[in-house]
Amino acid sequence: MPLRLLVSSLRSLLAGLALIALLLSGPGVAPVFAANLSVRDVSLDPCPTGDIGAQPQLRRPSGASCFVLRGTVSNPGRKPVVDTDVFAQILDASGEPVLQNRSRVGSIGDVPPGDSSFALRLAVPAGTPGPFTFSNVKARGFSAPVRTRVGEFDDLLPLEQAVADEVQ
Repeated sequence: MPLRLLVSSLRSLLAGLALIALLLSGPGVAPVFAANLSVRDVSLDPCPTGDIGAQPQLRRPSGASCFVLRGTVSNPGRKPVVDTDVFAQILDASGEPVLQNRSRVGSIGDVPPGDSSFALRLAVPAGTPGPFTFSNVKARGFSAPVRTRVGEFDDLLPLEQAVADEVQ
């Protein structure tokens, strides 16, 4: 019985210390909340032939084919959602997953309030039978940065840069 009392007292003490540490961390530390965003008007098309990612000289059975996942993400809030990732289940003609063991298809960065267009380049294994279908397309971001920040557009590839330029 005394051991249970000791363990209970120790748990209470640790919980109290954790609460004090949280309160003393100051107002500069804001909690980071995840935000689920809706995605619509999704399409999956081959990359334009002029796109660097298309790499026509590398098209062979052992390589990969370039595709672009485009859509519109909707942020219903009044503040931007940052470090946003897009998730989708993409299936080939036989119903097998195109991207093995993952549903995250890429990052679209910050999403301002309202509707925003996005485009993500995907490498699909060559020889994967089309047409492709997709489901469970969604986006998830945060109320504050969770990744190291870079300069504006520094982390965008040419395809994503073109989409960002169209939006502005």
